[in-house]
Amino acid sequence: MAYSLVVFDWDGTLMDSTHHIVAAIQGACRDLDLPVPSASQASWVIGLSLEGALRHAVPDLPKSMMPRFLERYRVNYLLRDPELKLFEGVREMLEDLARRDVRLAVATGKSRVGLNRALAASGLGDAFHATRTADETFSKPHPAMLHEIMAELDVLPERVVMIGDTSHDLQMAANAAVHGVGVTYGAHTRKELEGCAPQAIVETVAELGAWLASRN
Repeated sequence: MAYSLVVFDWDGTLMDSTHHIVAAIQGACRDLDLPVPSASQASWVIGLSLEGALRHAVPDLPKSMMPRFLERYRVNYLLRDPELKLFEGVREMLEDLARRDVRLAVATGKSRVGLNRALAASGLGDAFHATRTADETFSKPHPAMLHEIMAELDVLPERVVMIGDTSHDLQMAANAAVHGVGVTYGAHTRKELEGCAPQAIVETVAELGAWLASRN
């Protein structure tokens, strides 16, 4: 199958940010004297919209405290913002796909403000033909992000592959009737990814790049 559109998740797939997100959730809980979720509990929700994620990661969070929690989460996350980097090899992989005339997109649980900041900081603002964030449409695993990207770029589902590090990404791909590929270097375990029956599961960016190149 030759793909004309590759859609990437951002956190844990292109950006090495999983540990930063987990630390920000845990830090916000400490700031507000709430039970602190384990790293595995906090990492499971990565890829969901932030408010949706918190309902799972911090079930004891009263609705009235949500604004304060979101503020403390953002403070804890932004403290680590300068440390965030793309995974090694990501930039070269994207450049190789572009040379092959493959269109690129992002579907992420980040907010629009957060994604725009990350794109600017990474220098990838011009790399993608379309992007969708969780505050613009339905959150994963709802297929809306992929449906909207495909409509915008006029690409059929059979020519699309979604790349992500969580079962939320792969379930969204299945719900949108597109292929999915899981990466094990992000938030979810291989077993969780295997449960979504993706086309492939890869362990490194280099392996992902080689898999995509072999199909384009």
